[in-house]
Amino acid sequence: MRVGIVGQRGNTRAISLVGDICERLHRKGIEVVVDESTHEAFQRGNVWHEDGAGETPRPDSQPVEEFDTCDLAVSIGGDGTFLFTARGAGTTPIMGINLGEVGFLNAVSPEEAVESVSEAVEQIRSGTDELRKMPRLTASTDAWTLPAALNEVVVQGPQRGHGNGLSIEVRVDGSLYTSGHADGVLVATTTGSTAYNLSEGGPIVHPNVTGFIVTEMCGEEAMPPLVVDTDATVTVRIDDAESAVALSDGRVRRSVVPPAEIHLERAETPVYIAGPPLDFFTALGKLE
Repeated sequence: MRVGIVGQRGNTRAISLVGDICERLHRKGIEVVVDESTHEAFQRGNVWHEDGAGETPRPDSQPVEEFDTCDLAVSIGGDGTFLFTARGAGTTPIMGINLGEVGFLNAVSPEEAVESVSEAVEQIRSGTDELRKMPRLTASTDAWTLPAALNEVVVQGPQRGHGNGLSIEVRVDGSLYTSGHADGVLVATTTGSTAYNLSEGGPIVHPNVTGFIVTEMCGEEAMPPLVVDTDATVTVRIDDAESAVALSDGRVRRSVVPPAEIHLERAETPVYIAGPPLDFFTALGKLE
């Protein structure tokens, strides 16, 4: 069995916690790998503990894009670290450990991290794990397909603000929803409703609700946000702008050369979450 771990970049507490988890898993005979950034942090300092039989072996480095070869992925940090981990996890379940941020994707506290990971390993080994499924969103044109997003996909002009933006037409399963000039269009999952979507005036949607949220970004004649079924296809058409971009979870972008249509729909592979369920309303209370 193999466990992949990502520690939040530049966070010494995260790196120390990775060491604690590695020590426990080493005693269980579990192979551990870490992403390249976490591995580099280990090269700069010793976070290992004596286990009575010598120093715990340092884990090998493995690109996060190859974490789909692991049986469990562990993300230690905030939601950004979780999104980074999810990039390469595929169908591998992910456990999120929250280091004190809002952490809508991270249900495990640092104090419970070592035991929670250990329990998840035993449950996966015995086939008794109960995983939660979160849909992802993909965007494509005739020329490219973005990596699946867990939070949102944004289609916007090269710059935001007065005199910028683009003229758009948004259709849901072929039916016109809105058209006009706006900074862009954001399509979010319910998981991502508390992220970028919220800052653009979109609604907070409980993660147990199934749907995607379509939010116009600073439209001249703004339409209210719309929640559609996850089986729906949202099409954003751009005709007269010089250029545009599409972004997946704020990390991966593709250029759009108008006229163009961007099709947004549910990705084939969801994200699987391991560990205890999130107390959504407790996390919600941390929002400012």
